[in-house]
Amino acid sequence: MTVDAHHHVWDLSVRDQDWIRGAELRSLRRNFTLADLAPEARAAGVDRTVLVQTVTVAEETPEFLALAAEHELVAGVVGWTDLTRPGIADELARLRELPGGRFLKGIRHQVQGEPDPEWLLRADVQRGLAAVAGAGLVYDLVVLPHQLPACAKAAAGVPRLTFVLDHLGKPPIASGEHEPWATALRTLAALPNTVAKLSGLVTEADPASWTTDDLRPYTDTALEAFGPGRLMFGSDWPVCTLAATYSQVSETTRELTSGLSAAERSAVYEGTAKRVYGL
Repeated sequence: MTVDAHHHVWDLSVRDQDWIRGAELRSLRRNFTLADLAPEARAAGVDRTVLVQTVTVAEETPEFLALAAEHELVAGVVGWTDLTRPGIADELARLRELPGGRFLKGIRHQVQGEPDPEWLLRADVQRGLAAVAGAGLVYDLVVLPHQLPACAKAAAGVPRLTFVLDHLGKPPIASGEHEPWATALRTLAALPNTVAKLSGLVTEADPASWTTDDLRPYTDTALEAFGPGRLMFGSDWPVCTLAATYSQVSETTRELTSGLSAAERSAVYEGTAKRVYGL
């Protein structure tokens, strides 16, 4: 089995994706469905996927759970709910009781959009993270490099919760800078309750001229810091289409991990995702 641990779908007739603004994102302003994804995934040898939230709208998570119940391709959902609400534990339990609720595997919030670089350390957020851990779910981190130190503090503060770093914390690949991102990533990786996704990297590079070698210093750093047993492949489809096709992302990641043993590659492409998300 090969697992794509990170992709999205959306239907603009259901709701707008208000983050899709500007000429550079124009190609994303259309519907992207599981029917669109399925042949791409099959061609890349992907058997199962994890569907990840896109907007901070409560209705999206139940919709994604229902999709997972209807489509064999989706093995898990990372949804959104308000971590700061006083009744967060009850809300997580309610989501688990919905149609497809068994597919809820994690929660994510667009921390990258929060102006406070230490948003994750707020008392109400920490209480919410503890509730996510109590529900047996994981927490996906979508952050920018300057927010990585707070991620490490949050993970240390809630040791029962597994934190999944999306897109390696969005390293500055386009500029070629390595620090302070690399040091912050290693600090996070030093905590045993953290894992990361080899995802979303082609759109952090120059979308028009990126090469595999542009990505390699960042994936090599992640492989060294986390090890293959705490890394997982994710396409970040359809956002990746701004810079690459699904097959190009898959092929590039396989090239970047070609030096691993068969067992290590199996972890990146299946084992880590199955273990972390309970697929």
